[in-house]
Amino acid sequence: MLEQIHSPADLRSLSQGELNALCGELRTFLLQTVSQTGGHLASNLGAVELTVAIHKVFDTRRDRLVFDVGHQCYVHKILTGRAGEMHTLRQFGGIAGFPKPVESDHDAFIAGHASNSVSVALGMARARTLQHENYSVLALLGDGALTGGLAYEGLNDAGDSNEPLIVILNDNGMSINPNVGGISSHLASIRTRKSYYTFKKNYRRVMARLPGGKRLYQLNHKLKTALKKMFWPCTMFEDMGFTYLGPVDGHNIERLCTTLEWARELNGPVLVHVKTQKGRGYPPAESNPNRYHGVGAFDLAAGVSGEKKTDFSAVFGQTLEELAAGDERICAITAAMEEGTGLESFSRYYPDRFFDVGIAEGHAAAMAGGMAKQGLVPVFAVYSSFLQRGYDQLIHDVALQNLHAVFGVDRSGLVGADGATHHGTADAAYLCSIPNMTVYTPASFQELRDMLRHAVREETGPVALRYPRGGEGQYAAGWDGGAAVCLRPGRDGTIVVYGTMVNQALQAAGTLAEQGIQAEVIKLHRIAPLAPEAVLRSVEKTGVLVTAEECFHTGSVGQRLCEAVLARGIVLRGLRLLSCGDRFVYQGSVEQLRHSVGIDAEGIVRAVCEVCHGEDAT
Repeated sequence: MLEQIHSPADLRSLSQGELNALCGELRTFLLQTVSQTGGHLASNLGAVELTVAIHKVFDTRRDRLVFDVGHQCYVHKILTGRAGEMHTLRQFGGIAGFPKPVESDHDAFIAGHASNSVSVALGMARARTLQHENYSVLALLGDGALTGGLAYEGLNDAGDSNEPLIVILNDNGMSINPNVGGISSHLASIRTRKSYYTFKKNYRRVMARLPGGKRLYQLNHKLKTALKKMFWPCTMFEDMGFTYLGPVDGHNIERLCTTLEWARELNGPVLVHVKTQKGRGYPPAESNPNRYHGVGAFDLAAGVSGEKKTDFSAVFGQTLEELAAGDERICAITAAMEEGTGLESFSRYYPDRFFDVGIAEGHAAAMAGGMAKQGLVPVFAVYSSFLQRGYDQLIHDVALQNLHAVFGVDRSGLVGADGATHHGTADAAYLCSIPNMTVYTPASFQELRDMLRHAVREETGPVALRYPRGGEGQYAAGWDGGAAVCLRPGRDGTIVVYGTMVNQALQAAGTLAEQGIQAEVIKLHRIAPLAPEAVLRSVEKTGVLVTAEECFHTGSVGQRLCEAVLARGIVLRGLRLLSCGDRFVYQGSVEQLRHSVGIDAEGIVRAVCEVCHGEDAT
């Protein structure tokens, strides 16, 4: 049946039994695909029926479906003509793991981070009204997104707007409201029946045609609402101005379609509360949905291996745990990424000093400021691209008072298959732009251990350690306590790097030596405050400066070094600032992405050869 679905229009004529069969095929196809490419599995398995129902009721080529986070969009991609490309999911040059409008007209908006969907959808709804157009707007968010404050800002405004807007809350574990009990569930089962929906629709239509009928209907609706509130509390969504429908069984397509049709008919702010099971249809994912949230390629029969390789995140967590054993002031903070940031063991050993605040990085940074002000040593482990949400708090609530809070900035640089929404290519600029902020750039596990110990025990103001996803390269040295180090002497040119880019630089220097070019390699241990002396001494000797960074060009360390070179009055005969450029980099392996933007060893060799052979500096 799946082979017959080339667009959502093909499923609108299917019977209930055929839709259920299609869902079974979709789950099988998802498992086969993600087990080969890797990706977000459990969330997509749980959203199969919901996605099918959305496409049964709405036309997403015109109606706007805004995903929150967007990692649950795989079924949507399959149903909108991309089933034949799913083998390229998250691969270099393939389709993205998140919604991407350039891939399809059915993708309304890029999504990769959490809690913004209601705000975006409300913007679209208001644009529709101002432009006198007629289409539906839906925001699909998971319960985890409701831990982010932006979700409530959007809900608060949307509920008060009277704009026709449907918010679908995919609840796969969080208890949203205590009154969703026996009576509420019974009423929900009645409201989502086809007969009830048909009666309500016809009742509204008849009342609208009668003289004074519309006013009578509104009075009746207000009376019913008042009686309901008298006997049991309304949901917070109703308090915000939404019509609340649910909870709905998220695996019952008939109920889902009926509820979505009714939500559209209500012609105002509506919240549809859908209960789903994460990982549905694959027993290992059902029993351990967190383990199957994001997976690499795996064998379907054997399941995902429980073995974990040592990576920077794990080393960070282990070292912090050791430090906490000897200092009761040390606390760990995470924003819904306990496992991803290596803090599972810390949370078990020191539960009173471990704080998971949900998807609320701004709150986490501000809370760290409060802890630091009162004498604790807060350590906030967070993904680089997620810390962007806390930029104001880094400035206002931490750095302005020079408070000693430590930030473990995980997933800095290029992260691979998650693509543009998750690359940590902005933090080198935004962290270094903050006064009082010290930024270390470990390139090995031992350097991370040394620098974290120093950051916790010796620093007195805000300090960040930025480190990549995954493991270390060949460079495995420890830290000597300095701001920079010369790793390889040379006379013909200076290569400056930091973090794990040191591996690319050393490899490039070896290749250049074979060609008769002796390049000096300078590794920066710290990029803020920048200490350029080692670089300046080198370029005074070589006259050539080549920097290579996994970051945007604007605000890069290379640009700041150029300023220092100019201030010293050094005249360069060759200059290349290699970076990701002022553009977004999409998905692929880190090696492929480095090569595509010219910052791998081959790109560094090419740049040094160009300047050493006398071509114009850029």
